[in-house]
Amino acid sequence: MGKTAEIEFTWPKGFYSDGLHSGLRKKRLDLGWFFSEVPASAAGVYTTNKFCAAPTALTKKTIALKQQLQGIVVNSAIANSCTGAQGQQDALTEQLLMAKKLEVKPELIGVASTGVIGETLPMEKIKNGINKLQKTQNAKITEAILTTDTHPKTISIQFEQAGKLCTMSGFCKGSGMIHPKMATMLGFVVTDAKVSGSMLQEMLSNEVETTFNQITVDGDTSTNDMVVTLANGQALGQQIPELIKDTEDYQVFKEVYHQVLSQLAQEIARDGEGATKLVEANVLGAKTKVDAQQVAKAIVGSSLVKTAVFGGDANWGRIIAAIGITAADINVDTVDIYFDDIPVVTQSLGTAFSEEKVAEALSKDKVTITVDLHNGDKKGQAWGCDLTYKYVQINASYRS
Repeated sequence: MGKTAEIEFTWPKGFYSDGLHSGLRKKRLDLGWFFSEVPASAAGVYTTNKFCAAPTALTKKTIALKQQLQGIVVNSAIANSCTGAQGQQDALTEQLLMAKKLEVKPELIGVASTGVIGETLPMEKIKNGINKLQKTQNAKITEAILTTDTHPKTISIQFEQAGKLCTMSGFCKGSGMIHPKMATMLGFVVTDAKVSGSMLQEMLSNEVETTFNQITVDGDTSTNDMVVTLANGQALGQQIPELIKDTEDYQVFKEVYHQVLSQLAQEIARDGEGATKLVEANVLGAKTKVDAQQVAKAIVGSSLVKTAVFGGDANWGRIIAAIGITAADINVDTVDIYFDDIPVVTQSLGTAFSEEKVAEALSKDKVTITVDLHNGDKKGQAWGCDLTYKYVQINASYRS
């Protein structure tokens, strides 16, 4: 890959943002926006939950018109989901309010919400809040979108495109109700590179399969998920032709994009509600890529595996059980399992291993489980977290 560098979170050229407390929450920031000074190529992926929230449906429809967007307004605290005709009208009102303030067409504005399902938005507070938002380059929106998250999740990477220095920055929220295709997560990526909307959509649709769709916290999928990318071309990079995929610029952009999405996805898994450990599952030797991805996600999604990790218990039988319930093509006599690089199962039989060394591996902030199926040459990866007492405490009183 060409020369790239991860830097402190910064907005790419031509992007602006702000965030504030509008009164939706008691004290924390709860409303924000970000926008480009010019219309940008846009791409999005969205929840597969049948009860798609009004703002999510509106943004999906808006991007589909011309694969363009200029900005997005986001609120936390209230999801504006399952709110009927009133919710749809409120999402449209948010779109119009932001468009009017920026003096752009409404069809260039997206809307996103996250929070409690079933409650309508207090539109007077939303209106007053949007009127107070400013054209700044602060990072307050990365805080304004949070719900049960413990911290903002951000990344910025600089790279070259056609000899020009470009920046790609991403931020997201998500902590519970995480089991994408998709989950209660919002992810936004912006770049000043110049990319066609169709190419951006193709990349996002492909990359999300090995990043955001490979994380799980609790197996629940929300109504408000979306990941949206805007590319405004303000770094004056050469546009990537839609069908030419063998150029160096294309490869660099694609790999940076993957790095941004992958790191944001892992940060969501790491910050799972009540979590103390990030769990990474690496699957080798699968017959197909789909098999590898499916097995990896089954492992990190298993409640029994998650509780074993929390307790530091080297109970590899729970991993075997998780693998065995998938639809993947498995040879039940050839499975190897490792905690870090310590073999605990060889050819589907338990091995003599040091309990002390495995306990040490399971005590780390990041627990790595590797499975070799010895049934092909494909590999996959997924991320999750441990399941703790704190998760129950958080979700037992979430609405109140």
